[in-house]
Amino acid sequence: MTATAAFDLHADCARCAALCCVALAFDRGEDFALDKPAQTPCPHLDAGFACTIHDTLNARGFSGCACYDCLGAGQRVTQDLFGGRDWRSDPALLGPMSEAFARLRQVHKDLDLLLAARALPLPDATRAGLDALIARHMPTPDWTPETLAAFAATGAPAAVSRFLHSLRDQV
Repeated sequence: MTATAAFDLHADCARCAALCCVALAFDRGEDFALDKPAQTPCPHLDAGFACTIHDTLNARGFSGCACYDCLGAGQRVTQDLFGGRDWRSDPALLGPMSEAFARLRQVHKDLDLLLAARALPLPDATRAGLDALIARHMPTPDWTPETLAAFAATGAPAAVSRFLHSLRDQV
C-alpha cells in the first residue's frame, strides 16, 4: 500500500475538539444564520463538542456548516499535534489549536487537490512535478504547530496553486 493510499482525508468529528465550530469565523448571510468571530465557540456547540442543531443545519440557516469538510485536519490537530488535549479544558490552547487547524486544513486541501490531479493523463515531466508536490504534502509524524508554520513559510501553498493553474489545459 502506498503512503497516499494509507492516508485518509476524511473528517472524524468524534476525535476532534470541534475546531471548525470554534476556530473559524462565520459571517451572517446565505450560509450562516449569525455572525461569529474566529476563536469563539458557536452558540450551538455543546459541552461534549457536538452540534446541538446538526440534524437541522440547513433548515436553520447553517448550510455552510452542513457542507463544510476539514478533510481530517480537525482530528489530526486535536489528536496528533495536541495529544488529545482541547481548548475547553485548557483555554490557552485555543489560539495555537486554531492556528494549527488553519495551516493543516490548507495542507490537507492542497493534498486533496493534488491527489485528484493524479487521475489526469499528464506528461511524464508534469507527473513527476505532481508526485514531488504530493510527497512534500504527505503527513508526517513530525507535524507540530512550529513545523506547520515553517512549512507555510516555504511557499508550498503557492507552489501548489501555480502547479494546479498549469493544469488548466489538461482538464
